[in-house]
Amino acid sequence: MATLNKKQVLHIADISNLKLTDEEIDKFTPQLSKIVDFISTLNEVDTTNTEPAYQIVGLTNVFHEDEVDATNIFSQDKALSGTDNTHNGLFKVRAILVNRN
Repeated sequence: MATLNKKQVLHIADISNLKLTDEEIDKFTPQLSKIVDFISTLNEVDTTNTEPAYQIVGLTNVFHEDEVDATNIFSQDKALSGTDNTHNGLFKVRAILVNRN
């Protein structure tokens, strides 16, 4: 049975961008340990003669030529007209990637 410690749970929370209280850490440590145990049972499955499967439902990409409809083109000013949150002629949005080092 895998037993995660507080440091490991805090690491998982950090990379998940979660702020946990001490109560939540105590609650989630055994739960996460059970999840790791459950997933580790997959190591017991014999896959010796099994080919890797990258796509199991037979889907394929469908491509078509891009066509520009000149009647549906917004000017930059019109595209940005619905927001005041701009910078140098672009939409300004909250950062989604941060350096945690």
